[in-house]
Amino acid sequence: MEANDLSSVLEIATATHPGMVRSHNEDSIAADGEMGLAVLADGMGGYNAGEVASGIAVALIPAEIRKALAARKPQELNGNGMEQLIRAEAAKANATIYRAAQSQPQYSGMGTTLVVALWFDNQLSVGHIGDSRLYRLRNDTLEQITRDHSLLQEQIDSGMITREQARHSPNKNLVTRAVGIDPEVEAEVHTYAAQPGDIYLLCSDGLPDMVTDEDIQHTLSALKANLPLAAEQLVQQANDNGGRDNVSVILVRVLRDFPARTGWLKKLKSWF
Repeated sequence: MEANDLSSVLEIATATHPGMVRSHNEDSIAADGEMGLAVLADGMGGYNAGEVASGIAVALIPAEIRKALAARKPQELNGNGMEQLIRAEAAKANATIYRAAQSQPQYSGMGTTLVVALWFDNQLSVGHIGDSRLYRLRNDTLEQITRDHSLLQEQIDSGMITREQARHSPNKNLVTRAVGIDPEVEAEVHTYAAQPGDIYLLCSDGLPDMVTDEDIQHTLSALKANLPLAAEQLVQQANDNGGRDNVSVILVRVLRDFPARTGWLKKLKSWF
């Protein structure tokens, strides 16, 4: 893994809180600067089943991706390879959670959203299932990179409701895709160019449900010099605005370029 160690390239800060209404936190998060990996899951299900589902996803995916990266040749660590890897590990997590839900009555019907971000070779592959999101702040402009798998998003896309109406809709938590509910689920995965100075935000829906994109942008722009404080402040804003759900954030700043190390064969070919 040493050749691909991104711990000096990515600055990472995390924060999570049950919110002001829920008694316990069903969100789970993991971040690994060495691998260049961030994973966030927002669990759902009765009793404590949601946190079991999100916990399985966030434990399993980093462990499996670490093993897979260690076994792969450098030339396989490209956008295509990383997208396939995220899809495969999301599918494994889905099968594991689904089996647990089927075999143990107390976990029946449990599931989780998922967003996985993997940085490599000045790029970022992002996979998601459900309505947990990834945003990017670039040059003080915030952009939502993922598109929610939710009834609300489908209503917005079809023109039935506006984004402003969606903010006050009672259908906020109806996802159209989740991990562990069905025997199979497909992660939506895309790859993007990453730039030094970019700040990426992974979050559960407890943040955008309580804090507008405009306010998220203002907070990140104002506090970007202090990433841990920015993460805590975003969670605090969600709670100050009502905190009706668990809220979790992972912030990742790209400090400098991180091109893949090219092998001797690639260098040799470039001479001809």
